[in-house]
Amino acid sequence: MVEWHPLRTPTVRPVPEPVATGFVWMAAFAGSCLLVAVLGAVGGLSSPSLALGALCGLAVLLGLPARFRAAPGIALVCWLFLNNFAIAPRGELSWEGRLDAARLVLLLAAAFLGTVLARIMHARGAHHRVTPRRERQ
Repeated sequence: MVEWHPLRTPTVRPVPEPVATGFVWMAAFAGSCLLVAVLGAVGGLSSPSLALGALCGLAVLLGLPARFRAAPGIALVCWLFLNNFAIAPRGELSWEGRLDAARLVLLLAAAFLGTVLARIMHARGAHHRVTPRRERQ
């Protein structure tokens, strides 16, 4: 037999509300700026792949509280900081064809990965909150 329970109650939400897209983009800007500055201070900008990996990690973290539509903005902001400050020629926006397209796709995939991981974790948690527990025998 199926029992229906209302999911929306004033005190408990089955799934948390994602953070506003504009706030996530501001966090991407500030986080990318800070990350590139720290990498520059410790000498991590000598390897573009290290900077790309760090920015991909940041994109995954920023994708966790975000909506799906925020992912392209996260990837673009991270790519702009990568292209302007982490890859030679520094301080100039340039496009190297397939290489920059691959970097942009990698950052976009990282942002989407964070968002998908968050949705899976939230759905699993909501399922455990909504599903009645059976008594152990």
